Amino acid sequence: MKPYICKRRMNSFPRSEILVSIMSKKIQLQTGFLIMLILLISMTRLIPHMSNFSPLAAIGLFGAAHFEKKWMAVLVPLAATFLSDLVINNILFAAYFDGFVWFYEGAGFVYGSYALIVLFGTSLFSNKVSLPKVLVGALGATAIFFLVSNFGSFLANPMYSKDFTGLIACYTAAIPFAKGTLYGSLLFSSVLFGGYYLLQENVPFFKLKHLSY
Repeated sequence: MKPYICKRRMNSFPRSEILVSIMSKKIQLQTGFLIMLILLISMTRLIPHMSNFSPLAAIGLFGAAHFEKKWMAVLVPLAATFLSDLVINNILFAAYFDGFVWFYEGAGFVYGSYALIVLFGTSLFSNKVSLPKVLVGALGATAIFFLVSNFGSFLANPMYSKDFTGLIACYTAAIPFAKGTLYGSLLFSSVLFGGYYLLQENVPFFKLKHLSY
């Protein structure tokens, strides 16, 4: 009699609820993996590199493409950027600052450029990733960072006259540094998108239901 009761109780759970629970846990694990990957890549900034060579534009694009919830696409890359900034400014370059540094001068424009890169990425990738889109994303992200961050420099730096001539002079002076931004965006976009493509092709668990490659 007892085995029969046990069987009835097990069958009383709707299969749909079991499937929903399994899918929910899968999504949580996938999301956790994406967060850890972005945090890990952001910390490559601690490795010596050429000026402006950075993974930050790439993680913005990667987050925009892979997080289904768009608030996470914005929050996670910006949080990773903020954490890596704390380490860089307060450990690696602590000697250059007086006291603990939460935000450096001009950070608003830099973080604003990363937020715009994420919004650009959500529009670009939508529900599909392809090689042309990744290349366009890397180029577009480089342009966004260049225009927004250097506009902030133009406003803050007294050496530039606050007119069109001064703005052009600021952008012209920044051109040599754009090379590092472009190289970083291309390299880290290739690593992130290419690496995740290979991962989800070989381990089906990491295939995202809202995104195709």
